[in-house]
Amino acid sequence: MVSAAEYGHHFGSGEPFSLGVEEELFLVDPVTGRQTNSSAAVLERLGETVGAVERELHACQIELITTVHSGAGDAVRELAELRRAVLKTGAALLGSGTHPAAEEGEAAITDKERYERIHFLLGDAVVTPVGGLHIHVGMPDSETAIRVFNALRCDLPLLQALAANSPFRHGRDTGLASARELSLRGWPRSGTPRALRDFAEFCEMSQLLTRAADVPDYTWFWWKLRPHPRLGTVEIRSLDAQASLADTGALIALVHCLAREAAERGPVDDPPPELVEEGMFRAARFGVHGELPDTRGRRRPVSDLLEDALGRADGWARELGCVENLTRLPELLQRGGGAGMQRATYEIAGIDAVLRELVRRTGGVAPPHP
Repeated sequence: MVSAAEYGHHFGSGEPFSLGVEEELFLVDPVTGRQTNSSAAVLERLGETVGAVERELHACQIELITTVHSGAGDAVRELAELRRAVLKTGAALLGSGTHPAAEEGEAAITDKERYERIHFLLGDAVVTPVGGLHIHVGMPDSETAIRVFNALRCDLPLLQALAANSPFRHGRDTGLASARELSLRGWPRSGTPRALRDFAEFCEMSQLLTRAADVPDYTWFWWKLRPHPRLGTVEIRSLDAQASLADTGALIALVHCLAREAAERGPVDDPPPELVEEGMFRAARFGVHGELPDTRGRRRPVSDLLEDALGRADGWARELGCVENLTRLPELLQRGGGAGMQRATYEIAGIDAVLRELVRRTGGVAPPHP
């Protein structure tokens, strides 16, 4: 068994508590909003960018990847530039956890060795593409990384509820606020792992699981939250992609502040995986309108949990330059989040109107003011 010292990591190699963001967006027809398997053509026409644009598992998606930033505002501004660069190719973008109207099986698998291997291992579990928002927070050392990882496990259901933005899948209302979660539950290694004793335990678990799953390394663990020693970060992976960059910025800011606060906090409650999983499903089912279990199993409204989280975030918001970003979260709650917006549009004009509205919001890339 390789020891933690031999495992190797990049914690502490960059600026502590810096940010990197990835968003997975759908490529769609600019007029109809219908899904298109056009990622290869888009990348061929793409000009030079700051940050990266990569093909995803499905050919109907691309991933926008920022460089490293000190705060949410700069990360969102770079995402805006990346969206503009893609739009210049003639494609349109749609930000949602699932494409609301695409039929099952319409999405082609990207011809890349890693993705073909995933398809082989998972089969039809990957038939439905999902769009996520992934947030990396740089860690000064492995000990802090595990402390932050353990603390953020408790906040995952709240974060998933706030980001829920995919009520529709295959042209119908799923009854969930996040159908992306429904799709991901068919993937192995996609839940929320237990709290970790230390970095050595993460290394031991990773080696054991990669051998059992016949995969190369921990990057094939699609957990909702994971230490990412290769990048020196802790990565939140549970959030639906957003259409609005203002909403994206609010979620990034909250994660950033909670991670910073967790780094300074002592040991936290250690809810068992079963309790976290119950919270994650309730968050996906009811979104911002739900009641989620706290670490003692008591159900509390999302509004109460958000108030508590903003109280913890408040001490760091000014230092991290995201006070204004956080002010958007109570408004997001009031309008029902992304899922509420999609359903409100559907009730007036149907699924085609939902597609048009998502394309409009995703293409309206002016970032919020700093």
